[in-house]
Amino acid sequence: MAESRKIAAILAADVVGFSRMTSADEDDTLARLRTLRSDLIDPAVATHNGRVFKRTGDGALIEFRSVVDAMRCAIAVQRSMPERFAGVPEDRRIILRIGIHLGDVVEESDGDLMGDGVNIAARLEGVAQPGTICLSEQAYWQVKSRLDLAVTDLGPIQLKNIAEPIRAYLLEVGPNAPTKFATPVELATKEKATTRPTLPDKPSIAVMPFANMSGDSEQEYFADGMVLEIVEALSRIKSIFVVASASSLSFKGKGASPQDVSQQLGVRYILEGSVRKSGGRVRIGVQLIDASDGGQIWTHRFDDKLDDIFALQDAVALAVAGKIEPTVELAEIRRAVARPTESANSHDLYLRALPAFRTYTKDGTLTALDLLSQAIALDAANGPALALAVSCHRAFIVYGWSGDAATNRREGILLAHRAIKAAPDDATVLASVANDLTVLEKSLEAALPLAQRAVSINPGSASVWFNSGFVQLTAGNTELAIQHLENAMRLDPAGPNRPLNLLFLAFGHAVEERFDEALAMVRERNQYSESPSGYLLLAACLGHLRQTGPALAALARYRLLTPLPAEAFLDAFPGDNRHRKLLKDGIALAEGKT
Repeated sequence: MAESRKIAAILAADVVGFSRMTSADEDDTLARLRTLRSDLIDPAVATHNGRVFKRTGDGALIEFRSVVDAMRCAIAVQRSMPERFAGVPEDRRIILRIGIHLGDVVEESDGDLMGDGVNIAARLEGVAQPGTICLSEQAYWQVKSRLDLAVTDLGPIQLKNIAEPIRAYLLEVGPNAPTKFATPVELATKEKATTRPTLPDKPSIAVMPFANMSGDSEQEYFADGMVLEIVEALSRIKSIFVVASASSLSFKGKGASPQDVSQQLGVRYILEGSVRKSGGRVRIGVQLIDASDGGQIWTHRFDDKLDDIFALQDAVALAVAGKIEPTVELAEIRRAVARPTESANSHDLYLRALPAFRTYTKDGTLTALDLLSQAIALDAANGPALALAVSCHRAFIVYGWSGDAATNRREGILLAHRAIKAAPDDATVLASVANDLTVLEKSLEAALPLAQRAVSINPGSASVWFNSGFVQLTAGNTELAIQHLENAMRLDPAGPNRPLNLLFLAFGHAVEERFDEALAMVRERNQYSESPSGYLLLAACLGHLRQTGPALAALARYRLLTPLPAEAFLDAFPGDNRHRKLLKDGIALAEGKT
């Protein structure tokens, strides 16, 4: 097939929340989208010398002769959208986001365009906020001197499947924004307005330049490098939006307050830090601030030898990322719970479901599943909500709450594969699903590769290490599992997963016949809450240690918490048959059997 290369301005556009709207009312959504195309988008494309070369269901890829034409078309469309849908309920409004790039493309004989020029435009559209236009640096410089719009420099952004970071610029086309390109005279005499980015739906954070307290200007590179490493580590956590390091480092030496930074970068949380070097040692202090009220929600200090700068930066970055993830999650849960129920979005509903699920009770799990059903109805691609719903179905089976375990198993597996499809690069989602599939599918064929991929994507996540540890226990790799669970404990020693971490660490030591170590861990776990698994493992350890009285007391507590026979409950524990038999022998010894 013949092909040719050329430079082209590519515009990519799609509809925000299209899946949610079609799941609510497919016919109405598609009808309104067709009308929008025929009445607004296609005429605007024709007026500005564009050519639609590909439709993508809810969007389009369009070629223009110049970036100026592409920008004029984008502004005309975005400016018309608010008025066009002014009387439509908010959940039914069609809102576009647009990306524009100038680059090399390959033109096929049938007129289709391919190559990085097209791919980058499509990825920039995904970066754009609803109702805005996102330009690559190549496109921005074509219109910079003529554009009378406020622009936010997003800094270099790593786009999916694009090898090198792309510098991007965001244009907010509000109701009062001008619709023309300004002349140089107008630009020289007119002060531009400042765009204030809106807060994204998920938690957002900026890592500010670290203060160099050493009085040594040569240490500036170390302080700046620390920021870069932490931003990179945080960027692996898909549940958090982290501002590019170039944007946050632009505040260096300006003394901006957390509130100023929050408004200018569109983030809720600010991470500040300082570096002090003395002799061969370095002290790094960090604090996480909620910019909405200026409150400090976490602080920590690292003291270490300055033997290997890069290893130290890596270690601190992973430790900070590991602690920030659960800390921000808890802060967001409190915020979501305090928000009026009627204003809850899909992410809020997921956050409300988390503490309900973590009660590890039947009522709590039912509440969580109801909230998650609402969250998924609002956003069918909410990966974390889908994954937590899988865990709910698994809990009904494991704890003996289900009147129809086959249905729970079938629904859980279906939701698991939806979660993987919705969030293929979200390490937390992949690890959680891997954990649950070991029980639901009773197979490691899918679970083990998912857990390994999750660890490679985000080695700074405590929850990823915890779930991977469970999968490795199921695979019979006990010592490796213990290492993974200990990694989780180091990253988040006091987080909500600590009780489960202790339980499975105890299990790992028990199946290796280190019963004294296992006993100490499971006793600490049982101080948090009453759990059937905790009392059953306690009874098994005590049985092997021939402490019959306490073992029988633990079994009595277990039987008050679940109707499942101990042997059936142990079958849901990880590990191989040899491991489960060891625990069953412990129960038999507790009951005076041989």
